[in-house]
Amino acid sequence: MSKKLSGKRAIVTGGSRGIGAAIAARLAQEGADVAITYANNAEAADRVVAAVQATGQRGFAVRADAADVEDAQAGITAAIEQLGGLDILVHNAGVAEVQLIADGDVASFRRQFGTNVDGVFAGTLAAVPRISDGGRIIVIGSIASHFTPGPGFAVYNATKAAVGHLVAGWAHDLAPRGILVNAVQPGPIDTDMNPDDGEIAALLATRIPLGRYGKPTEIAGVVAFLASDDAGYITGARIDVDGGVSL
Repeated sequence: MSKKLSGKRAIVTGGSRGIGAAIAARLAQEGADVAITYANNAEAADRVVAAVQATGQRGFAVRADAADVEDAQAGITAAIEQLGGLDILVHNAGVAEVQLIADGDVASFRRQFGTNVDGVFAGTLAAVPRISDGGRIIVIGSIASHFTPGPGFAVYNATKAAVGHLVAGWAHDLAPRGILVNAVQPGPIDTDMNPDDGEIAALLATRIPLGRYGKPTEIAGVVAFLASDDAGYITGARIDVDGGVSL
């Protein structure tokens, strides 16, 4: 069977679990060699690498903290070296903390911006000189860029709005090289960070038109599409994958 990403080399940040792990597996199934970065859980990262290798593709794991600018850049550089080049960069690493402004915590603000914005910027800066012309940069954003489910989400929402604007700007910057830059914006997806039986799920239970949480594999499918030639005329897009909750 023809694989849409045969011969491609991909990096997925925050790839040891949840949406990142699903993306890594799907890109490998489509024929790409995949390197993931992870912050702490080496055992989980090794499982993802094993799943990639089980498809017959090369798989690697690099420890790198996306919240640390220098570490994020070093991780991307090391992953590119292991892959022997780069065609697809997926920024998936992210954190979310719910906090009312009355309980304001500057450390929480910095953690969220550090991972969700600074890490994306630093990783892209490291990748751009090495990514092939015609490559893909895909950022996992969130419908939080334009949708607020309730109190306490102000800082997280601000980080995801910032990411959306980075994507739009980079789409202009990199268009002369044929590099396409897009964001996938998940809504409620069943992961250990946001389980379908958790507090946020209770808040959204009656607000999802499709009546259920999404699956990490459903985000991975959209990423695989954007990484393929089928998406050759899409750049600067912010695609909501949310079961209609933000309508």
